[in-house]
Amino acid sequence: MTIYAQIAGTGSYLPEKRLTNIDLEKTLDTSDAWIHERTGIRARRIAAENETVSTMAAKASEKAIEAAGMQPSDIEMIIVASCSQESVFPSSACTVQSLLGIKAPIPAFDVGAACAGFIYALSIAEQFIRTGAFKTVLVVGSETMSRTVDWTDRKSCVLFGDGAGAVVLKAGSKPGIVGIKLHAQGAYKDLLVLRNTLTSPEQDTKFILMKGNEVFKIAVKSLEEVVEEILLEHEMPKEAINWLVPHQANLRIIAATAKKLNMGLDRVILTIDEHGNTSSASIPLALDAGIQDGRIKRGDYLLLEGFGGGLAWGAVLVQY
Repeated sequence: MTIYAQIAGTGSYLPEKRLTNIDLEKTLDTSDAWIHERTGIRARRIAAENETVSTMAAKASEKAIEAAGMQPSDIEMIIVASCSQESVFPSSACTVQSLLGIKAPIPAFDVGAACAGFIYALSIAEQFIRTGAFKTVLVVGSETMSRTVDWTDRKSCVLFGDGAGAVVLKAGSKPGIVGIKLHAQGAYKDLLVLRNTLTSPEQDTKFILMKGNEVFKIAVKSLEEVVEEILLEHEMPKEAINWLVPHQANLRIIAATAKKLNMGLDRVILTIDEHGNTSSASIPLALDAGIQDGRIKRGDYLLLEGFGGGLAWGAVLVQY
């Protein structure tokens, strides 16, 4: 019997502080219109001083586990995707294990693929379930991106926000995750960079470095290609996709991918206007938003896709 990884439950967490474009006008040479026209962003959430990748991940995980009708003790593996963890070690996944009160010595580890991190983490979890190694895996994307940007740089700081989204995958006899495609191209490694200043002390900045125009062009082309690739491989017509659940980096990139699918934006789960770019958290946050408000229904076909530093990108085809 074929084993599939099914989405059993989703959850999300957003910090209380909401920072709008109007707020940023007071400290930066920018405007609400300038930011919104170029990105689709109007606001983003900012983590409080006592909030971390791990604490937000744990709160989103609690909701996902509850939505799945499970207890934390039912979780057999934890994978956290992040590029803004509070510690190199212990991993955020191990801290989440502790915060959830899971006493069993289950595997728990982090995955780093920047904004594509959740797609990569989901692919790892799916492999463990398909092989029969585990029956329930918790996959989380959590970020404190507000701590990685220079708040005097109007080109980058306006893009990012904080939050966490979680998914509980369980083994089942029906899809589930139908297919996954992952790609990376290290030749573009210098286009989007966040250095570890502890081990690279010669670096002159601890903030994100981004060549936005180049990243934008590659992202549009790469996401269009991976979407076409995964649908062709699984003989899935574009019309069969009910919802596009994209990484929320830029509305123009999202619109280009939707156009490739012959989709209007009314069939795309959009959270970028209120969340900004939450990196690896953006896809699970959008997924949970679409499920919670009733747009995404059981049986719907979803296409999840993300693109980030590495450069790394990928797509997941799933029947919810």
